[in-house]
Amino acid sequence: DSREANTIRLKVVDVPTGDEHVIAEDERVDVDDVLINPVHHDVEAVAFNYDRSRWTMVEEKVREDFVLLTEKLDGDFSIVSRDLDDRAWLVAVTSDRKPDVYYLYERDSRSLNRLFATKPQLEQYELGAMRFVEVQSRDGLTLPCFLTLPPGVEPKNLPLVLNVHGGPWHRDQWQFHSEVQWLANRGYAVMQVNFRGSTGFGKKFLHAGDKEWGRKMQNDMTDAVNWAVAEGYADPERLAIYGGSYGGYASLAGAAFTPDLYRCAVAVVGPSNILSWMAAIPPYWEPMLNMIHQRVGHPEIDEAMLRERSPLFSVDKIKIPMLIAQGANDPRVPRPESEQMVAALREGGHEVEYVCYEDEGHGLQRPENRLDFYARAEAFLARHLGGRHES
Repeated sequence: DSREANTIRLKVVDVPTGDEHVIAEDERVDVDDVLINPVHHDVEAVAFNYDRSRWTMVEEKVREDFVLLTEKLDGDFSIVSRDLDDRAWLVAVTSDRKPDVYYLYERDSRSLNRLFATKPQLEQYELGAMRFVEVQSRDGLTLPCFLTLPPGVEPKNLPLVLNVHGGPWHRDQWQFHSEVQWLANRGYAVMQVNFRGSTGFGKKFLHAGDKEWGRKMQNDMTDAVNWAVAEGYADPERLAIYGGSYGGYASLAGAAFTPDLYRCAVAVVGPSNILSWMAAIPPYWEPMLNMIHQRVGHPEIDEAMLRERSPLFSVDKIKIPMLIAQGANDPRVPRPESEQMVAALREGGHEVEYVCYEDEGHGLQRPENRLDFYARAEAFLARHLGGRHES
């Protein structure tokens, strides 16, 4: 419940009387996970995930178990299921440098037995560590970010890819991220920013992004990239912006509204004209229209603002090469959103590579299409940033 509070808290409510009290809360972040006893239904522990998933004990009877799991497991863990005697727990462990691993934990003997890894082929490789950093925005917001550096390389003056999450009502978190690891393996530092408007950090942070597409939300991304440059991690001459869905919009906006910052941009299923995107919103999204109008803008009331925030109308400012990808059957960001941008870029003589997958919707799901796109993106980034490219 987030009423009368900034973040989502966990409460107990007595239904007959209406009496309630808060079990656990964190002023920085919403409740992320709750452990409830399968027999007695008591709340035993609550997790909050700001930088990492961290458990708060509610019942002392599981404290020793959580201390042991924290000490023995390399990563963040969650309890997937328990037997009714509460002697055996199935535990999932998430890490930034390896795929999820499942264990059987036997409480009587305090023993942990590894069951399996979800992607065992990746365990042989050295992957990049995801480091949590806080970046201050130009107007004083604290932005929770993650920086992943390529392993085995001096972390100085590296080419950097800003990987922008979709949504934008979503968030990045500490976990195994296959796209981030692919980029790090190719020699790039990878920056992920929880810009204003990202979810999970409370209502103030969420609504600080209202009607800020292409402006303060974009400024947050710029501030995070400039932080990486100022700290010496990133080469200011070798920066790229990359993303899908809202991240695709941010990539188009980064090229159009900060034309001197990035060397190249990759946009996957990104809206180029907010007005035409809104006009084509699918029927199953209609219940969300009030929220979209509040957070993005209303096409009648805010028409001038939304036009100004649409990268399509600032194509003339773009100076960098672009790679744009689209699913032909995308109901959320229809095909014309990419194709009108590509047409405008080509008409203006800009360098753009475009690929449309006829058997895809919103994002790339088919393995052969994903491999094709990542091969194209890898070659594109290597050509403009100088990272490693495997042909």
